[in-house]
Amino acid sequence: MPLRPRRRTSEVVVITGASAGVGRATAHRFARAGARVALIARASEALDSAAQEVRELGGQALAIPLDVADADAVEAAAERIESELGPIDVWVNAAMATIFAPVSEIRPAEFRRATEVTYLGTVHGTMAALKRMRSRNRGHVVQVGSALAYRAIPLQSAYCGAKFAIRGFTDALRVELMHERCAVGLTMVQLSAFNTPQFQWARTRLAWRPQPVPPIFQPEVAADAIYWAAHHRRRELWVGFPAVKAILGNALAPWLADRKLVKQGYSGQMSDQRLPEPRPDNLFKAVHDDYGTHGRFDHRARASSPQLWLTTHRPAVVAGALTMAALVARRLWGSRRQRGSMR
Repeated sequence: MPLRPRRRTSEVVVITGASAGVGRATAHRFARAGARVALIARASEALDSAAQEVRELGGQALAIPLDVADADAVEAAAERIESELGPIDVWVNAAMATIFAPVSEIRPAEFRRATEVTYLGTVHGTMAALKRMRSRNRGHVVQVGSALAYRAIPLQSAYCGAKFAIRGFTDALRVELMHERCAVGLTMVQLSAFNTPQFQWARTRLAWRPQPVPPIFQPEVAADAIYWAAHHRRRELWVGFPAVKAILGNALAPWLADRKLVKQGYSGQMSDQRLPEPRPDNLFKAVHDDYGTHGRFDHRARASSPQLWLTTHRPAVVAGALTMAALVARRLWGSRRQRGSMR
């Protein structure tokens, strides 16, 4: 159920990880609202294609190839964006890198690299954004998180560790902004499983092709959620019922989640197809082929999320529930009076 834009805008938006998947879909979403979009990712054909798509959708695009693990490069990019596009209104941190493998098969350099891109890349982007937003006392930073920031799963220790770190960093920063009485918004969007090219180019040591744990959603669902989060004061936004179930289930009974993952955590992340060889990965170097926005699971992915609609329409949902309760109470009261008059 796509969310309708509240208004046309020419706001300046920065999106890291914009060359594919959720980041690219988010660039499309802001472009349709007429935004000036700065797309950050490592240099590749995909980044150039994403920028062209933004223009075709009605937005203004500025593609800046860089590695978000390089703090100086991120800071220089922010300076360039404000010079060419104007003051930054929204900064979306969506860049990530990972490896699918048991901990025993991951090298220290691979852990370091996944952490530098996924976690420190978010820190670098947030710092660059706040350096400019604080003085203006406005703007919004959106961290693209995951249910895996609450409930870690096997074979993804590097990614889960980085997402946990982002949540810790974001929670600490949020309190600091509140203490400063700073009006800059800060929201973490916790996603379910999405159909992105990540599963085609992420490094893996599994014998079978990796896949997101079903049910799977299309990246446009995440993009709608990120767009909404950028324009509302919500601490966190959970996207898709699987994320809600994972986060609340882990809070109530983590031991039960452990046992379930022992049985399903491995098979659920592997398809029945052998890993193709050779297979490039993007952990240390960009994959230059353009994989587009979607992964290879279009036939299984859901294009909408009723849960997202409900959580982004809380006042209407509450009003509807209260109206329904009043009607039921009125009917029950009427029936009771009618039975009393018949005695």
